[in-house]
Amino acid sequence: MEAPKSQLPILLICLLTFSDIFVGQTLSEVVTPQEARELRDEVREMFFHAFDGYMEHAFPRDELKPLSCEGEDTLGGYALTLIDSLDTLALLGDQERFSTSVEWIGKNLRFDINKTVSVFETTIRILGGLLSAHLIASDYNTGMKVSSYDDELLYLAADLAQRILPAFETPTGIPFGSVNLLHGVDENESKVTSTAGGGTLTLEFGVLSRLTNNPVFEQVAKNAVRGLWARRSKINLVGAHIDVFTGEWTQKDAGIGTSIDSFYEYLLKAHLLFGDEEYLFIFQEAYKAAMNYLYSDPWYVEVNMNSAALVWPLFNSLQAFWPGLQVLAGDIEPAIRTHAAFFSVWKKYGFTPEGFNLATLNVQPGQKSYPLRPELIESTYWLYKATRDPRYLDAGRDMLASLQYGARCTCGYCHISDVEFHKQEDHMESFFLAETVKYLWLLFDLAAGPDNLVENGPYKYIFSTEGHLLPASPQISLVHEHCSYLGAYCRTSDLEPTIHASHIAEINSSGSYPHSTVSTASSFLSHPSYQKSPPMSGLIKGLTHGQRFGISYVASTSPSVKEDKQSSQSEAPATSGHSLVLVTNPDIDHSQTSAQNDPDNENEKIPTENQRTPLPENEERSSG
Repeated sequence: MEAPKSQLPILLICLLTFSDIFVGQTLSEVVTPQEARELRDEVREMFFHAFDGYMEHAFPRDELKPLSCEGEDTLGGYALTLIDSLDTLALLGDQERFSTSVEWIGKNLRFDINKTVSVFETTIRILGGLLSAHLIASDYNTGMKVSSYDDELLYLAADLAQRILPAFETPTGIPFGSVNLLHGVDENESKVTSTAGGGTLTLEFGVLSRLTNNPVFEQVAKNAVRGLWARRSKINLVGAHIDVFTGEWTQKDAGIGTSIDSFYEYLLKAHLLFGDEEYLFIFQEAYKAAMNYLYSDPWYVEVNMNSAALVWPLFNSLQAFWPGLQVLAGDIEPAIRTHAAFFSVWKKYGFTPEGFNLATLNVQPGQKSYPLRPELIESTYWLYKATRDPRYLDAGRDMLASLQYGARCTCGYCHISDVEFHKQEDHMESFFLAETVKYLWLLFDLAAGPDNLVENGPYKYIFSTEGHLLPASPQISLVHEHCSYLGAYCRTSDLEPTIHASHIAEINSSGSYPHSTVSTASSFLSHPSYQKSPPMSGLIKGLTHGQRFGISYVASTSPSVKEDKQSSQSEAPATSGHSLVLVTNPDIDHSQTSAQNDPDNENEKIPTENQRTPLPENEERSSG
């Protein structure tokens, strides 16, 4: 029975009141189809203002400094913004610039450089950008085929991925956070990585495996996901940071924002793109736990992954992708309410700050910036696509106006260092052109009568976490069935050695790169953490993920476990649970099976699915 409102904590009353104010359906003037076309064209001009500014003042450096009109290297010094922008150029139908860019990259880009780079950022921005552009440039059906193109971007993608592979040589299968493109993993490299960093590689690595017929890339990425999920808590939550050698969680705050966000995203999207049921099983259980323990309608909070005790009542700007993911999962109603709450923060400041404190209803100190993030615009696009509700066009128009009046600067668009005063900062992330502008353009083009590759092209597309277009084509989504068709064209394994033969000979002759392509790839097939996928034979109801795929709960051996057990002794008050429309069997509870099999479970009290700690009036952030 629901407690009377008077018995709820004061903070929760304030939270509900705040939500009621902004979640209402007070709409501005409805966007007409003609205005949608005008807004779409304005977004197109926005893209080229920033893209041309980069090409004129920053190229071939990584990113543009839009106030001083200079370039800076922020990732690897290999034309990051150009690579990240390729499929947006194709989406906007600019054949000339797309072709010219593809040709330049194919002739000039190399990865045999002494640079230590982020595995996560390099994968989603560079590897994803190359693969997406390759799939567009090589296919007549896209309408953007480059006549001179001969798979150069695919060769580069495979070379880059081979240089990232040493990062996966860990006991858990979870990769290091960084890798040197010439020398592998540095001996002093940190053994701690984020959950998103280890669990957001499956799309790019999976597509590459299917294009090159080399299974190693897909398998190491899947093993990283398995390594993370096997170490989830008994209530199916994951923490934010983990030691890739010991498998111990170094930060145990569970949430859907910073350091975790795209882990959830890639579980569902990997299933949608590849049809792999294992990802679906994990997503179902992970999503159900998130809605049970992290969801405080319409907001999301951070809790201790073991006890579900509240540690952080904060709206984090990266959470804004979640309503869009819920649309893909078919869970529309909570997506609508959460998007409205998130957009209320944008309306209050003109942008979303990196952190908004739900206890004070103010910007979180030290998190006042808006680095041109796309997540709220992304969710706005997906909700409009699902509902055709004009409120999302109104929201898009407001966000476009904020960007034009608050972020536009001399040569591009500037970071906002303080959303309260709209102070500009001299930096423009590559994802502004890869995602922010792309989703905004797609929103208005959809309303104007879509005429683009995504809505009218030959394939259904899955967007990577960097907004790159990955087609659900037979070669990628139905690889085994596709290759069984009479006369079907399927790549052989000859591609991989051919790509690297000259590079390996060249690098080995200098003695500066210890990893050969063949030995590095083959070593993973015999590595203890390598697990081949089981054959799929349809959805088996009534089995947990662990029973179906043999991945069970891994009990922590960290001394901090005792502290977590003590903190979990207090029972949280019951509130209504939330189930996912997509879940085939919502009664499956992996935590019960895990608890029964865990000898350390004797005295630990695990919160039930329908128990969640309410927001207290004041809560210091746990050190995790």
